[in-house]
Amino acid sequence: MNRIRYVGLGLLAVASLYTGTWAYFSPTGWYANFPGLALSWLPQLGPYNEHLAKDAGAMFLALACLTLVALSQVRNTRLVQTTGAVWLVLNVLHFSYHVQHLDMYGTRDQVLNVVFLATLVLLAAVLLAPVTALSARRGDTK
Repeated sequence: MNRIRYVGLGLLAVASLYTGTWAYFSPTGWYANFPGLALSWLPQLGPYNEHLAKDAGAMFLALACLTLVALSQVRNTRLVQTTGAVWLVLNVLHFSYHVQHLDMYGTRDQVLNVVFLATLVLLAAVLLAPVTALSARRGDTK
């Protein structure tokens, strides 16, 4: 169970550090080029707003902080599940918005949006999984 938690928290930490650092410290570059890899998903959503971009970056950096703390205490079930719940709220709402606005993208970008955002929902949901009886007997929970 702890390996699954490490992987889930690790991937969420990387995603939030990547997005948050870029959005906060280079908001115009983030807006023009996110998610990277020759893709650009934000200009189709409306005009650039530095305040909004930096706020998004700050929010992702705050999530990175929470996620890294949970990663350092991966045996603390309450902390891991709380982190998962926070991520799940964000990702379900984020996913819900984007699946309603896929028409502004081509097919490739529609598929990638759904795949990436659904993956984030699943990673968060996995962190909410109850600890197995075996893990509980070994003392892996707090």
